[in-house]
Amino acid sequence: MTDKNPAVLLPGEVPKQPERPKMLAVMGPGLITGASDDDPSGIATYSQAGAQFGYALGWTLVLTYPLMCAIQQISAEIGRVTGRGLAGNLRRHYPGWLLNTMVGLLVVANTINIGADLGAMGAALKLLVAGPLLLYVAGFGLLSLVLEVFLRYARYVSVLKWLTLSLFAYVATVFVVGVPWGSVFVHLLVPHISLRADYLTVVVAVFGTTISPYLFFWQAGEEVEDMNERADSASLLDEPSAAPRELRRIRIDTYVGMGLSNVVALFIVWTTAATLHAHGITNIQTSSQAAEALRPLAGPFAFTVFALGIIGTGLLTVPVLAGSAAYAVGEARGWPIGLARQPLKARAFYGTIAVATVVGVVLNFTPLNPVKALVWSAVVNGVVAVPIMVMTVLMAARRDVMGDFVLGPVLKALGWLATAVMALAAIGMFATWGE
Repeated sequence: MTDKNPAVLLPGEVPKQPERPKMLAVMGPGLITGASDDDPSGIATYSQAGAQFGYALGWTLVLTYPLMCAIQQISAEIGRVTGRGLAGNLRRHYPGWLLNTMVGLLVVANTINIGADLGAMGAALKLLVAGPLLLYVAGFGLLSLVLEVFLRYARYVSVLKWLTLSLFAYVATVFVVGVPWGSVFVHLLVPHISLRADYLTVVVAVFGTTISPYLFFWQAGEEVEDMNERADSASLLDEPSAAPRELRRIRIDTYVGMGLSNVVALFIVWTTAATLHAHGITNIQTSSQAAEALRPLAGPFAFTVFALGIIGTGLLTVPVLAGSAAYAVGEARGWPIGLARQPLKARAFYGTIAVATVVGVVLNFTPLNPVKALVWSAVVNGVVAVPIMVMTVLMAARRDVMGDFVLGPVLKALGWLATAVMALAAIGMFATWGE
């Protein structure tokens, strides 16, 4: 008996069509990056937007979507095309002092964010289960660190993907509390612009929260990680035939991931607008305050779901913040890096993750005001985002960096538009500072 030749069809046999990749397989760095953008600190910002201005700021999250997609897609393409993350390419093509300054500011901002997020997670758990706040904070920090360092990379990425489901807690709360959909869509399509200082401050905060430097470094770094995990894969500079498939995957992954991020942010705004703003509660400074304020207004179910969402998004975001800092520092220093490496083969890389996480935990044991810490983190992020975006777009347009895969005119224009918007946001932040 001879083997059947798969290329030869029997009479009446229909040729088998190649299977399309499953959506979960396509979703990767972009999905995790987008989901991590809705961290407890971001939840606090979006909650404040809804509590203070109702549905009026929904348009900001429509506007930021294409801009966010553009800069994240550019970051991902740099990683996949060159086989190096952003810091690795910055190290090769820009002065060392500039690289070290940007990476240093990124690490400071990420570490403060880690501390604030861990504090919010501990506070959310304390709302659900009475107990010692600082013990909860330390426990979440240890859990995040152990999973990121000791769990096999492929399994860890799978865990992060499943954690993105926690974002749907905020979708659920909207349908529990109910919103006036007509008014919601009017504010999405017809921006209400005010020049009041408090309004501009929240607009700047939304932009700064939605487009953050750590997201650029993480998505580029994870593209390199995923490439290195596959034995038959290489950078697109070395394997240009894979470009159509890989660049299409990056586009889908990025568009869906950033779409999830902004849709969930909108639902957070709508939830707090329908409950807190409608009842005159307009000053929310932390995500746990938002959850607690929901209890008497929207009922225990909405409160519980909202609080659980804070914990789930924090478990997703803390490793991303620590990991993006480690990618940046490791590439800047030329260390062996990557979550796919064994801890003993990338000691400095994992050490950076550990230090950032531990310092974030320790910040919660100091007199440092967590709200002020978040404000300063937003300031640093707003300042560092602009030069990093400038260098990212410039690198992606350079043939000596990207070869034949330099940015097309549309993506380049969107990249520069995103950079200009962030620059205006940073200027607006300083202009309204202290008002």
